[in-house]
Order: sequence, then C-alpha cells, then structure tokens
Amino acid sequence: MPVKGLGAYDTNNIFARILRGEIPSRRVYEDDFAIAFHDIAPQAPLHVLVIPRGPYISLADFTAKASEAEIAGFFRAVGSVAKQLDLETPGYRILANMGEDAGQEVPHFHVHLFGGKRLGAMLVAQG
Repeated sequence: MPVKGLGAYDTNNIFARILRGEIPSRRVYEDDFAIAFHDIAPQAPLHVLVIPRGPYISLADFTAKASEAEIAGFFRAVGSVAKQLDLETPGYRILANMGEDAGQEVPHFHVHLFGGKRLGAMLVAQG
C-alpha cells in the first residue's frame, strides 16, 4: 500500500536501476542493507548518497514497511560510511529530502552525507 500522498514505488527510478547494476555508480560502501556512492552533482567537496536496498519512497514508507533489521542496518551503514570517509572528527551533515516541497528528486528514500569543508548554516531565513 502506498504511503499517503505518495504514489507506488517506481521500479525504474535511477536508484533502483543503480541497485540492479544497470547504471554505474562510484560506490564507497555496500552491505546487505544499503549501498553508498558519490553523488554525480556534488554540493560539497564530499557528497555521498546512502540508499537502502529495499523499495522505499520516503522515511515514512521505510519505517512503516522495512523490518527492524533493515532499519537498524541502514542507519548503521550511514554511520559506517561517515566513519570510513573520516568525517567523524571534522564533522558532517546528513540530509534527507521527502517529497516535492523538500526537493526530493529521486523517489527512493536516501540520505545525503556532506563534508570536506565548513558547511555553514543549513537554511537561510526567508522573510
């Protein structure tokens, strides 16, 4: 059943195709629960995407449908990637966009890891 406000999972989205090996990616991490790869249009010196292996559209979809092992495994993968990329000490940002208003471009739940420089304020107040 789709999450309210979201359609059914698109099995041809770019991340689903990357998971199937149809589209290449510069992977930095891979396990039973997630893969991580460099973003093709980086917004920081280091910009990596971490995606679960399952067909989840958003965080709400993921937490409603994934097993406890998948949820724990995914978030452990995010932490492992940050540590592997030596982001723990200097610091990094995790960002996940959900839905059109937030700027989610690919309808597959994912998080962005940003690092490699001082990132500054996350949002600029508008008024």
